[in-house]
Amino acid sequence: MWTRMSVSLESLIANLCACLVPAAGGSQKLFSLGAGDRQLIQTPLHDSLPVTGTSVALLFQQLGIQNVLNLFCAVLTENKVLFHSASFQRLSDACRALESLMFPLKYSYPYIPILPAQLLEVLSSPTPFIIGVHSIFKTDVHELLDVIIADLDGGTIKIPECIHLSSLPEPLLHQTQSALSLILHPDLEVADHAFPPPRTALSHSKMLDKEVRAVFLRLFAQLFQGYRSCLQLIRIHAEPVIHFHKTAFLGQRGLVENDFLTKVLNGMAFAGFVSERGPPYRACDLFDELVAFEVERIKVEEKNPLKMIKHIRELAEQLFKNENPNPHMAFQKVPRPTEGSHLRVHILPFPKINEARVQELIQENLAKNQNAPPATRIEKKCVVPAGPPVVSIMEKVITVFNSAQRLEVVRNCISFIFENKTLETEKTLPAALRALKGKAARQCLTDELGLHVQQNRAILDHQQFDYIIRMMNCTLQDCSSLEEYNIAAALLPLTSAFYRKLAPGVSQFAYTCVQDHPIWTNQQFWETTFYNAVQEQVRSLYLSAKDDNHIPHLKQKVREELNSTRVCLGLT
Repeated sequence: MWTRMSVSLESLIANLCACLVPAAGGSQKLFSLGAGDRQLIQTPLHDSLPVTGTSVALLFQQLGIQNVLNLFCAVLTENKVLFHSASFQRLSDACRALESLMFPLKYSYPYIPILPAQLLEVLSSPTPFIIGVHSIFKTDVHELLDVIIADLDGGTIKIPECIHLSSLPEPLLHQTQSALSLILHPDLEVADHAFPPPRTALSHSKMLDKEVRAVFLRLFAQLFQGYRSCLQLIRIHAEPVIHFHKTAFLGQRGLVENDFLTKVLNGMAFAGFVSERGPPYRACDLFDELVAFEVERIKVEEKNPLKMIKHIRELAEQLFKNENPNPHMAFQKVPRPTEGSHLRVHILPFPKINEARVQELIQENLAKNQNAPPATRIEKKCVVPAGPPVVSIMEKVITVFNSAQRLEVVRNCISFIFENKTLETEKTLPAALRALKGKAARQCLTDELGLHVQQNRAILDHQQFDYIIRMMNCTLQDCSSLEEYNIAAALLPLTSAFYRKLAPGVSQFAYTCVQDHPIWTNQQFWETTFYNAVQEQVRSLYLSAKDDNHIPHLKQKVREELNSTRVCLGLT
């Protein structure tokens, strides 16, 4: 309720707007608005970690585990999410909570916690969004056909029939649900025991919030484990070009056909993740340490709830400390209205604010603060730990095609071909073609064929040519849909090296017989091959500096080589 004070409202507003916020790093600033109050600004330790208070825990209390997981998958796969509630505070907290669960990804689309009534047409936008609207508009929003609507007051979500919502891959989905249940419903695990232990108390709301966030932090560490081994940095410009090999990552994780992770890797949020976290030298945070050093521990602890909870609470402590580096100093002194002030008969009307006076006072305060040191913090940069290479997320036994015996079959078959031993070739060729189902055998094929190329050319007779084409086609058949662009790239120059004479002056090269494979129409294959070729050339320049004039023409030369190959394959 408005009461007269000796300080004008314009001064209070100007003092608030002109206050300099300290840089992140746990800094504190005690200031006053000029009304006998004391305000404290406490910055987090790290800018990159979201600050959530209790908003994440509240979101799970309002909607439940399964509904929040559905919303989480929806925003990661770039669907439209709309909250509605009779409380503006609930809308702000829910939007902030959902966005923070995406860490280390950052939301890249419209984010409007409270949408004004005049802008309701924004809900018909074709782009994904996270938006909150007041419940008085719920009859209008329920007409939207492509929006996932969450009712924060009723605790329900509505997913339209036209939306196919991709889910987390197993076993990560089950593990995440179990971990969240242990934290949010600890009594559920012992509810059926004949003699249950004393009731397990929940953590206080702020710590419970961080424990839930720790579960999602562990989830992303498992999802993105080994991502750095699929990064490629091309240093041909002032700023390095960072390329992420998405198909290789999915293939090595055993998730080539997984709809959820494919959509995540193709989304704008992950593109920002690669751009921001791809450089090998930068400031690191909790996620970098977790994905590099703790994934194996997370995987082992999934079968031991006690160890899992212990690790979650360790992470929660770090998240809590990030938001509250000096909790004993977190106090506010704000004058409150006197008791019963709202019952007074003579209530003064709220005064109109003089905008010109507010601007004038803000400019005066800013002029006073001109000589103040800028609120900057020097980031401590380091080499980002790479962690272990990519491993399969699926716990399944993969048939081994790459034994030493199978590699020997491939080598022997190729030797028989080039020695013109037709009988031995016919005997070993079927086994060699079966062996080429394995990656190592395909790599062995490219290595062995490369040994028989002399000065970029290798002429074959008709029988040899047919055998080599059969083996190339068998190799490319599997490379077309999986992640092994490096095999196809290694085979590419060989297709223009091996040829046979059809008639005097007429030659047929191998590429004419393998040019129909889908791999050659894959844009990502050509990008990856180009980046690999540039990287190899750059590396050779550092290893040997014989050709000083080669540097300015490096990129152009590689592009010309790839373009000429594409012309040969009839792809332009």
